[in-house]
Amino acid sequence: MYAQVIVDVPAKQTNRPFDYVVPEELRAWIGIGSRVGVPFGPRTLQGFVVGLSAKSDMAAGKLKKIEQVLDLVPPLNPELVQLADWMSRTYVCHEITALQAMIPGALKAKYEKMIAVADRPERIDSRQPSDGEGQTMLFAGSAEEDAIVAFVRQKSAVSTEAMLNRFPDSGPLLKHMLEQGTLVEVQTVKDRLQAKRILYVEPAAEAEALLEHSRSLPSNAKRQMEVLAYFSENPEPVPLSELSEKLNVGAGTVKGLAEKGWLTVREREVFRDPYEGRKFDRTSPLPLTEQQREALDPISSSLDKKEHNVFLLHGVTGSGKTEVYLQAIQQCLDQGREAIVLVPEISLTPQMVERFKGRFGDAVAVMHSRLSQGERYDEWRKIGLKRVSVVIGARSAVFAPFANLGLIIIDEEHESSYKQEESPKYHARDVAIQRASRHGAAVVLGSATPSLESFARTGMRSSDGAGNEAAPYRLLTMADRVEGRPLPAVHIVDLREELKEGNRSMFSRGLYKAIEERLHKKEQTVLLLNRRGYSTFVMCRSCGFVVQCPHCDISLTYHQVSRSMRCHYCGLSQPEPKTCPSCDSEHIRYFGTGTQRVEEELGKLFPGIRVIRMDVDTTSEKGSHERLLTRFRNKQADVLLGTQMVAKGLDFPDVTLVGVIAADTVLHLPDFRAAEKTFQLLTQVAGRAGRHKLPGEVFIQTYTPDHYSIVTASGHDYKAFLDNELEMRKMRGYPPYCELALVTFSHEQVPMLVRAGESFVARLKDSWQRSRHKTEADRSPYDASTSYFEVYGPVASPIPRIKDRYRFQCMVKYRVGVDVSGMLTETAAAFDETVRQEKLLISIDVNPQVLM
Repeated sequence: MYAQVIVDVPAKQTNRPFDYVVPEELRAWIGIGSRVGVPFGPRTLQGFVVGLSAKSDMAAGKLKKIEQVLDLVPPLNPELVQLADWMSRTYVCHEITALQAMIPGALKAKYEKMIAVADRPERIDSRQPSDGEGQTMLFAGSAEEDAIVAFVRQKSAVSTEAMLNRFPDSGPLLKHMLEQGTLVEVQTVKDRLQAKRILYVEPAAEAEALLEHSRSLPSNAKRQMEVLAYFSENPEPVPLSELSEKLNVGAGTVKGLAEKGWLTVREREVFRDPYEGRKFDRTSPLPLTEQQREALDPISSSLDKKEHNVFLLHGVTGSGKTEVYLQAIQQCLDQGREAIVLVPEISLTPQMVERFKGRFGDAVAVMHSRLSQGERYDEWRKIGLKRVSVVIGARSAVFAPFANLGLIIIDEEHESSYKQEESPKYHARDVAIQRASRHGAAVVLGSATPSLESFARTGMRSSDGAGNEAAPYRLLTMADRVEGRPLPAVHIVDLREELKEGNRSMFSRGLYKAIEERLHKKEQTVLLLNRRGYSTFVMCRSCGFVVQCPHCDISLTYHQVSRSMRCHYCGLSQPEPKTCPSCDSEHIRYFGTGTQRVEEELGKLFPGIRVIRMDVDTTSEKGSHERLLTRFRNKQADVLLGTQMVAKGLDFPDVTLVGVIAADTVLHLPDFRAAEKTFQLLTQVAGRAGRHKLPGEVFIQTYTPDHYSIVTASGHDYKAFLDNELEMRKMRGYPPYCELALVTFSHEQVPMLVRAGESFVARLKDSWQRSRHKTEADRSPYDASTSYFEVYGPVASPIPRIKDRYRFQCMVKYRVGVDVSGMLTETAAAFDETVRQEKLLISIDVNPQVLM
């Protein structure tokens, strides 16, 4: 038997399977998706088995054997292995990179140097070695050598540390045996983390026998008597730590009883539970509104027929999308199939987890970055062991190794966090659709503000147009809130007018009064400012000098709590300046507004106000996100202030006011999606107000009150925004009227960048010209019937330097049907030597979400 293995070397030369012989003793344990340790050159590396065959094109004598199997059950199934191949071709990355992205960090390879006995050990030279200064080193003789060889052979391979522990005075002899070839150094592959094992105690006899043993103990062995009495009444195994805590006994007491043969102590594997000690009240399905039923019916029909369909569920905030998800999942589970629910990382709140755990109990695994590596590892193992049938998690949960998928739900499908920004630069939405198509599963994309690309795939040109039966997605609409609750009233505040009236505060008069009223009524407020820190830049008012990061072309942000200036790109931190670094003036001022400054201002304007601030700085510790939201839910704060993490997934009955401090933070970025992101953020945060019985109110403060993204968001009018934005995109030739690919070049020297960029673009255009006459591009589902391909650049990136490396980029625009991934792969391959010799970095992002 031969295995085709992708090895852990992300390079062009190794981006293919290599054949290995499967030893007879490992055949039962190796399958497609197995992780194995294989010899590769002088090293042992981790690899993934991507194929098995009865013959090989290589001569059997030239092939090496697989050395070890790392898992009893393959962590990836054949479908995920095929998916990795698709990702490699689509997102222009190495196949090993795609495979590694699918497994939790605990399963990433850790390589260790070990000592093993050589295949044909030579007899140690009888001449005694010298210590280098002419002194002869005397060894104990062959007895100790034989003991060392026997010890190593028994364990196959031993770490240097274990060897020296076992033979503490044999360092020189070990070194000599390695030099002579009796012992050899080998490299082994290990996981970064092991399954958690703890000691359990259980009775080794019946209750009556335990009591009999107890009576035979001396009168001063009271602790041992208590332990035996406990097990006579409680025969179930119990963790040693728990037993010690219950009875206040030490491990020695238990050990003594085990030595007598009355108790048994053994190790057991346990799963780390991130929600240990938490009780989730079971919930039942709620009666559906007519709109919810109309949305659920097509999904149910698709599940019944086991047909692959993609549904775009456009439901306003508070329309009850989650209940539709829950009932669709229940139907999927009733069919014996499995479901994946993806939510943006910042929306994966305890509240969201509670809804799913409350409905499906222990059948739910939760996967996100705030879990420890061990917890994530165990949640992953639960999936492979078929202990769960629902996974809820952030982007990478799309790779949950289910074998019988029936449903994938992507909530807030418009979120840019579903796109991974490092290789493989996949989009979870596209990966989900690819997986679902292989399983005959349904995909539900839910959002109050769907991305324009997704909406266009329903075949519509505006939200009241007729659908296209041949379109890739089917549109489902829920236009009203549950129980007919009204959407909150929205006020646009022109900050220019506030300045004219002499109000220089960060709070408009209307917002100030509204906060005051909520404090009086004991209702709650959510304030959004999409900027963390105290101020966005530090400037000298004498000479105009702005303090910038010395390694990146970006200004430093001032953080008052730590009294430091930080770069949010490379992490540099500097103490706050007392004088101007340029002119020594003391007129240093802090400009712009961050969340820390808003928090300080609230304390000044409303003495005694209780504020919870949520941003990257306050939620970096494990569990902090949950603690802050629990405090707010328990009404231990009047105001929840934060960045975009407060805009989504929160549902608090007493929140009746939402204030957006500055609606323009995203609007003027050099990104064609800036208006769309602004509309989405404003609509989402406005949806936090008035979700229950109390009516809601929203204040949007802006310097551009007439911009269509702000006007349409204030009216909760997705159709009007869609019509405006589609017109702008069509005029400028941006998605959904074309596809994009971004190529970024990075180097320490600008001339090298310019040469490489221009050469890359020339080769890419040449590749397009050669491929044009070979194939006719498919008709685009959006617009034109002819193929289209254009390259812009290279030009300096919007942030031209990060971490002392300059950055240039080129943008590729093309229509569906052009194999841009293939052309980019071919072009990048021509630069392999330059990348290696000149330390040039080339990053390729197909359908990028961030253009900075």
